[in-house]
Order: sequence, then structure tokens, then C-alpha cells
Amino acid sequence: MQRVNNMMEIEEVNNHKALPLLSLNHVSLLCRLVSDSVRFYEHVLGFVPIKRPSFKFNGAWLSNYGIGIHLIENPSIDDLDTIVEPRLINPKDNHISFQFTDVGLVKRRLEDMGMKYVTAVVEDEVNRVDQVFFHDPDGYMIELCNYENIPILPLASCSLLSSFNKAAPASCGFMENVMMESLSMEMLNISF
Repeated sequence: MQRVNNMMEIEEVNNHKALPLLSLNHVSLLCRLVSDSVRFYEHVLGFVPIKRPSFKFNGAWLSNYGIGIHLIENPSIDDLDTIVEPRLINPKDNHISFQFTDVGLVKRRLEDMGMKYVTAVVEDEVNRVDQVFFHDPDGYMIELCNYENIPILPLASCSLLSSFNKAAPASCGFMENVMMESLSMEMLNISF
């Protein structure tokens, strides 16, 4: 480990290297009717249709917030799913989540659109996260939340974890202390 410009460099300590990913690019979803799904993602969630390559199947690409939604039309989608009646809105189901800033505004707009939704609140003595869950036209679960209220900390940074993680180890290790020192230095540099 070496110091560069008063900042700590963190050595890689694991024996394997993860793939060199940059970010989430897109989520691909099967849909019964592309036009209905495009309308939903455009008008409800604010995505913008973008040009897509000339595939030999009907679909659409949408983009916003730094990610894409790729819709692939499959009118027989119900044949692939054993559940053909509308699904209950279950926050523990597979879902895509987006950040929001105003839970009241989100709920009012969903109500204005006549959309069913379920809310949940996750909180401890320090943090509060509001969640709103609803379905797209094909039954995919969407979550809107304000998770930016929860600090993102490695599990091993145990002394700083809140009650959101009860399984934290009893003491912090060398790398966690280095990460926290580096973060503290960055915060000091920002405040001046």
C-alpha cells in the first residue's frame, strides 16, 4: 500500500478479479404488446424511446436515468407463465427499482393514473426508506424508493453499520479501516 497525494490507495486483496463492469446498461423485458409497454414506460416512468437496430422481431428500446429498457414483443407471453390472473403486488417478488425524491408526489400521480400500488417503509433509529410498488402492463414489478437515505457500506465496515444488517462481523479489518480513512479524507477535502 502506498500514499499518493495524501490519499490511500487500496490494494486488491482477493485472489480473483471481477469482470471489468462499468454500470448497468439495460434491462430486457418480454411484453405482450410493445405499444402498451412503451406507453407505460414513457408516460409513467419518464423513459424516452430511442432508435434500435433492425431486428427481425417487434420491440422497442427506451432510455433515461443512465439505463435502458429493451422491450421484446411476445404475444404468447402467457404461455410462458403459469400464472395468468393478475398478480398480487408483492414487494418480495422480482422487481426493478428506481430512486425518487417525493413519495407523496409519486402516490398522487399513480392515483391520478388509476394505478394500484402498495407502499412500505423500512426504518431504524437513523434511516427511513419509503417504497412504492406497482406493476407494468405485463405484470413486472416496479419499485420506486428513496434508498439514497441509506449509506452504502461494505459488510465488513461493521462498526458503522446500522440495524439494517444484523449479521455484521464483530470487528473491522485492515481494508475496511483503510477504506474508512480514505472516505474520511475525501470528506474533509470536500468540506474545505
